[in-house]
Order: sequence, then C-alpha cells, then structure tokens
Amino acid sequence: MQEEILTTIHNIPIKRNFILNLPYNPSLKDRAKALRKAGNFSEVVFWKEVRNKSFWNIDFDRQRIIGNYIVDLYVKTLGLVIEIDGEIHNFQEDYDKKRELFLKNLGLRIFRISTTKMKYDTENVMKELEQFIISEYRIE
Repeated sequence: MQEEILTTIHNIPIKRNFILNLPYNPSLKDRAKALRKAGNFSEVVFWKEVRNKSFWNIDFDRQRIIGNYIVDLYVKTLGLVIEIDGEIHNFQEDYDKKRELFLKNLGLRIFRISTTKMKYDTENVMKELEQFIISEYRIE
C-alpha cells in the first residue's frame, strides 16, 4: 500500500499518519477553551510560528482534548503531540509519565520543548521539530 504524502520538508516527503477514533472527554471542553484564550507566552510564540499552516503547510491545533488530557498542540494529520513544558513539570513526573504512556499507547508521537528554549531559541526549536518530523514520518 502506498503511503499518502502530507507535505515535504527540505524535499523529503512526509507521510500522513492520522490516528482514528481518539478518545475525547467533552467535560474538558471549557477548560481547553480557557487555556487557548489564556495562552502562556511560550505557547503563543510557538503558535505564531505554526499557525495558518505556515510551518511546512502542516495544520496544528491548540489545547486539544485527547482522552482525559489536554495537550498543548496537536497535529492530527501526523498523530503528533507537542508539549511545551514549564517548571511545573519538574514537580509532576509521575503524572507526566502516566500521561505520556497513555498517549503513546494510542499510537501518538510526542515532541517536547522547554518553555525556556521556546522563549530564547525559537529558531533552533523549529529546526529540531523539522528534524523530528523527518525522522518519525519520512517516506522511504
């Protein structure tokens, strides 16, 4: 079966990896909306880099509900979760491990960024994201 090309990054074809039937908890809808509206600084910086398909024509969603969790950003055509981690994550390691295991068991891939790196090294974060997508979704 031929893989569907979602986009190309530096002339490298990237395959579509849409994950069907992700669980959704509707009771988190208001919380996700509030988080989108509030937007922490690092997420806003990242969003400005990717909104309106400006990053390799890839569509990103902010504050997406998956199961009982709200992920910072999600690329549904890749099955890719992007987490921008602040200092709070230093104090919730068990929760983060459980959450990551849940997401990975759904077939999702996760790209993590620190808030500090996003604030002060945006250009390299975007290059690292490019390389991550190429390494995970390249069509051979």
